[in-house]
Amino acid sequence: MHVQKITTPSGEEMVLLSAQDFEDLVDARDAAVAMADYRAGRMETLTEAELDEYLAATTPLAFWRKRRGVTQAQIAEAAGITQAYLAQIEGGKRKGDVDVLARIAAALTIRIEDLLTE
Repeated sequence: MHVQKITTPSGEEMVLLSAQDFEDLVDARDAAVAMADYRAGRMETLTEAELDEYLAATTPLAFWRKRRGVTQAQIAEAAGITQAYLAQIEGGKRKGDVDVLARIAAALTIRIEDLLTE
């Protein structure tokens, strides 16, 4: 990693690094947070068979709803949306905005990131 230190005209010290080095630092931080959550029991883990189910599911929402053993109607009610709208998100026909995904994630007791496909 190559880091260049600079001082702005106002005297503020800054560092410059490549975009790849910055992304590597962010990835390392995210990995450290994930490992801390895992060690503290705050991160749900999957068996190899469950991971296969996750990868085979139409969407992450389909996997997590099935894993939680709840109906589309139950999640839709908890999220304040219609069952038809939830079905479209679960089937990959609609994406759902951030607010809707946050409410769905809360209803499933997962992180919103767990619903994202990209």
